[in-house]
Amino acid sequence: MGLSREDCVRLDREDPLAFARERFVIPAGVNYLDGNSLGALPRGVSERVRHVVDEEWGVGLIRSWNQAGWYAAPGRIGARIAPLLGAAPHQVTVTETISINLFKLLVAAARLRPNRRKIVAELGNFPSDNHIVDSVCRMLGLTPVYVTAGEIADAVDDDTAVAELSHVNYRTAEIQDMAAVTAAIHAKGALVVWDLAHSTGAVEFSLDDARADFAVGCGYKFLNGGPGAPSHVYVAERHLAAVDQPLTGWFGHAAPFAFAHEFARAEGIRSMLCSTPQMLSTAALEAALDAFDGVSMREVQAKGRALGDLMIRLYDERLADLGCGLSASRDGSRRGNHVSITHPNGFQIMQALIARGIIGDFRAPDVMRFGFGALYVRFVDIFDAVQGVEDLLRSGEWRDVPPPNANDVT
Repeated sequence: MGLSREDCVRLDREDPLAFARERFVIPAGVNYLDGNSLGALPRGVSERVRHVVDEEWGVGLIRSWNQAGWYAAPGRIGARIAPLLGAAPHQVTVTETISINLFKLLVAAARLRPNRRKIVAELGNFPSDNHIVDSVCRMLGLTPVYVTAGEIADAVDDDTAVAELSHVNYRTAEIQDMAAVTAAIHAKGALVVWDLAHSTGAVEFSLDDARADFAVGCGYKFLNGGPGAPSHVYVAERHLAAVDQPLTGWFGHAAPFAFAHEFARAEGIRSMLCSTPQMLSTAALEAALDAFDGVSMREVQAKGRALGDLMIRLYDERLADLGCGLSASRDGSRRGNHVSITHPNGFQIMQALIARGIIGDFRAPDVMRFGFGALYVRFVDIFDAVQGVEDLLRSGEWRDVPPPNANDVT
């Protein structure tokens, strides 16, 4: 006998993280399963941003760089994120975007291995990562080598400067063994840059214990920092003294307000900064982190795994015979906090689902992706989403949705 909605309601009553849903603003009639693209709004963020605008900017004006702590914000917020990364706080800061920070880290890592001529990167990674890899290779005269994530450790050789890959794949949610892959890369003398876009705030890991060299993560997905929230950067302590990143802007200067002609690199993780922080987004991210107070990443990952297991079981019961496919590991220990279901008409089905208030996203050519912000997604939300897909497939209602335009956000 298949699972019922009442079974899922019971799971919600037993959920040890059920209390955290009240920490978020969830619109009435919305079933939000797209936290892997943009996290839901945590309570308190609007008030914090309004205070920054009305009081710190409106009244404090330029004085707020000192009086309101704006200048120290990147390192202060990085230290709050660090426990979610399994990292010591002085190794993490927030600044700019993933793509910009990935560029910085790849160049910096390559400069630490000046006699090596390759960057090995993940085939099938989020395309922006590989666009940056290509650009860095063109600029430095290096050769990019692309292999699947599972082949990266073997592809690294004595001529490889850096390997770059995602800890959790953006399509399949497959988790890489960070410690084992890092050790294999180090055995060849290369360095590794980890993309944590679908890891931070979603799954438990430890950059320090894994001996990672560098990492970059996202502030607007599972950290719920809002659209365009700043990225976070990790540099292992052993590299902090020597790291030489290419974007030597004034916030990475040792004494920016001395206005010296020559660049003098700031000490420690602050050297990874470049531009003036975007304080409205930065303040929103800082306030959003309150949603993780008193919550362990072990609990978050366990909840995300249980939600994914439930969706896969319901997929088997309700969708597998209706032309859908599963693009996700059935082994919850190898899967991050989203499940991808495929269908040739996935875009139209997802748009019809969104029209019903059930929000996931679509990734070309055929992936319907459902993300689980474990602090606010309920088990009953998973049941309702799968039932919604089943209803659309049986009714054919999705056929009324036009195909995507080239510039549509999907």
